[in-house]
Amino acid sequence: MISNFVHSAGPWAWWIFGIVLLVAEVALPGNFLIWVGVAGVLTGALSNLFWETSWWGWQVQWLVFAVLSGVCLFIGRNWLKRSGARSEEPTLNDRGASLVGRTTSLADPIVNGRGRVRIGDAFWTVSGPELPAGTKVKIVGSEGSGLKVEAL
Repeated sequence: MISNFVHSAGPWAWWIFGIVLLVAEVALPGNFLIWVGVAGVLTGALSNLFWETSWWGWQVQWLVFAVLSGVCLFIGRNWLKRSGARSEEPTLNDRGASLVGRTTSLADPIVNGRGRVRIGDAFWTVSGPELPAGTKVKIVGSEGSGLKVEAL
């Protein structure tokens, strides 16, 4: 069935497959299907070049598509990492990091390096030098679900 479809559609089968994957990337964004779609279009271009040769069967085409998919994924992901898509709100999903720089008072004293502050309606675990409750502190960092503080 696959061999009949690929043989009857020729290189168009790969171009259509690649374009369908590129359109699917628009509907399901994730930076994955775009690279597989590019591999499909490239396989279509190679099919156009080698269609009349005896060795360019559907098995070779799928192998070329698989290899090109891996290469395109590798190159594409590395390119995206280097291009560094910057967010306008880099701490949007990191509540602890978004609190860095704020000042507040200790709700509980810092004993053995651990204490608590109240920010809004939530208590946060803090680490820092030993300080009594009520001391004004500045949040200087976040580590996991806790905050690092220093006395003002």
